[in-house]
Amino acid sequence: MKHTLPRLTALLVAGFLLNAPLQAQEAKPAAKAVATVNGVAIPVARANALLNSQLAQGQQDSEQLRAAVRNDLINREMLSQASKKKGFDKKAEVLAQFELARQGILVNAYLQDFVTSHPVKDEAVKSEYDGIVKAMGDKEYKARHILVEKEDEAKGLIARLQKGEKFEELAKVSKDPGNKDRGGDLGWGAPSGYVKPFADALIALEKGKFSAAPVKTEFGWHVIQLDDVRDLKHPPFDEVKPQIQQRLQQQMLEKHIAELRAKTKVE
Repeated sequence: MKHTLPRLTALLVAGFLLNAPLQAQEAKPAAKAVATVNGVAIPVARANALLNSQLAQGQQDSEQLRAAVRNDLINREMLSQASKKKGFDKKAEVLAQFELARQGILVNAYLQDFVTSHPVKDEAVKSEYDGIVKAMGDKEYKARHILVEKEDEAKGLIARLQKGEKFEELAKVSKDPGNKDRGGDLGWGAPSGYVKPFADALIALEKGKFSAAPVKTEFGWHVIQLDDVRDLKHPPFDEVKPQIQQRLQQQMLEKHIAELRAKTKVE
């Protein structure tokens, strides 16, 4: 059974990394007010903020985009005024949403400043890449397994295999639903992708052989068969550098938030 330990990511950090660009593009200067709606001027700063958000999402700066931004701001102001006339700006639930939005903007500004002042260095990214490559090793294995709850069950399966029964047929009793109907096939994987007892047993097997004794892991008892072995081709550093850089930045943000939380008095 493949063993994955995804890092528990703070939603705050994940949301920031997904939605906040590391560096917003600069909008071109405009007039003092982009429009006036019922006597209320829409300031340039608001237009620039909306325009920058569109540019950061990959939109190309153009007269059409600026016209669309202006039209959107006019509609927002018009509907905002209509909402205020109905008293929505005084309703508790609306005010609560205002505060959440305000906090979100402040948090993003703070995190943006942290990212800018604490860039991930290329040396750190390369070191992380080298560590991953070393941990994964230079071989990957095509394996099958049967997972059962008790050691005696696994021993019984091994005895049946030794008598000539097919691994693929016996795999139908496996309690691993992901591959029991595929003959227990786990596909290709590096040892680092499995829990250690499973990985150690897999590496020790000869090609075409199955484990002579049950293998115990946190998931239960395994009978393992090694179908094939091949050289592991690692992706080039330049190809995965952006992902590693983002992950390291995420770790820095999470650590910083944890440090702030440790200093915060919460009652």
